[in-house]
Order: sequence, then structure tokens, then C-alpha cells
Amino acid sequence: MKAYVTEFIGTFFLVLTIALSLMPGAPGPLGPPFAVLAPVAIGSVLMAMVFMGGHVSGAHYNPAVTVAVLLRGKKMATKDFVPYLIAQIAAAALAAVIARYAIVGHGFIDAKPLPSDKLIPVLLIEFLFTFALALVVLNVATTKGTSGNSFYGLAIGFMVVGGVIAASGTGGGALNPAVGIALILMGVPVQNLWLFIVGPLAGGIAAAAVFKIQNPDD
Repeated sequence: MKAYVTEFIGTFFLVLTIALSLMPGAPGPLGPPFAVLAPVAIGSVLMAMVFMGGHVSGAHYNPAVTVAVLLRGKKMATKDFVPYLIAQIAAAALAAVIARYAIVGHGFIDAKPLPSDKLIPVLLIEFLFTFALALVVLNVATTKGTSGNSFYGLAIGFMVVGGVIAASGTGGGALNPAVGIALILMGVPVQNLWLFIVGPLAGGIAAAAVFKIQNPDD
């Protein structure tokens, strides 16, 4: 139970930070020159939550990472897989609802479905940067060679900062199916949801496969 509670708390504050950093009219520093700090805020909160919960649950806070850890083997019991996903998605949904209805008072304004020529680029971004994120998590937080290190949270947090900045302006950059669901609840068109589910989950699966090539004896 303590692992599920930790996954809920970490995912909740990650998604709440995303919402309050990005939603127009939120009380956070959205206007120039502070808009550039949104990825820093997101990565910093994720970093702190990873350090908070890494020793309890592994600090996934992301269904794609949970898939990668499960497929990696030895670091997660199969019975924990579905409860982890439930905790992450429930936390993301709650954070989205609180941000939209209790704090900001509205969702994303005038959000429109992505045009057809943007679908493949966004899907590719979601796949590639989630692959990189999951591969970082697997290598810095689950291997014998990096066991007991003190930098795992920094590596994971900065990977997200870099990924969000690189994806800014494209319509992508969720890198997390739970975040994708939260974005829909905050007003992003539901037609875009599949991009935030398929891309990250495929990235997590690919990361697990590459990890096994990198670490055949682990």
C-alpha cells in the first residue's frame, strides 16, 4: 500500500505543477519572461518527488515508466502493475480537476485538435523522449552498476526538463500517459489523447528492450 500511496502523491504533484505552469490564467508565472521556467518547474518538482519516493515505490509516476520497469524484470512484481497504473491515473485526474475547477476556474482556452500534418511529428516526439526518459530511469535507478547513487533524481528531472523544452511549441511533450489523460480533462481535445498514450507506451517498451541489450547480466 505504501508504494501505491507514494505513486499517487508523486504523480499528483507532478501533474498539478504541469497544470499550473501551463494553463492560461493560472496563478503561476506564465507570462514573459517567466514562461520559459515552466519546464524547469516541472522537472524540478519531478526531481524532488523522485528523491522523495524512490526508496519506497521506485518513483515511476508515469505508466510508461512502469511498463518499462515491469518488462525490465526483477524490479517489480506483476501484481503491482495494475495498482501502480490506477494510482498514477487517479492522481493525474484529481490534479487536473483541482487545477481546472478549484484553482484556475477554467481549462485550456480555445484548444483545438492537432492538424493532420502534426500527428506523426508529435507521436514521434512522445515516443523518442519517453524512450529516453524510461531508459534513463532504468539505467540510473535499477541497475547494479548504479546502485545507491545520489544522482538518480537529478538525471530523471533534467531529462524531463530537456524533453519538455525540446518539444515546446509542437503540441507534444507529455511523455507520460497519465499526463496525457490529465491534459484531456483540462481541455485539450480528446482526439489528441491517443498520441499521449501510444507514443509514451511504445517508448517505454523500446527502452526496456534496449536496457536488456545494455545490461544483459543485470
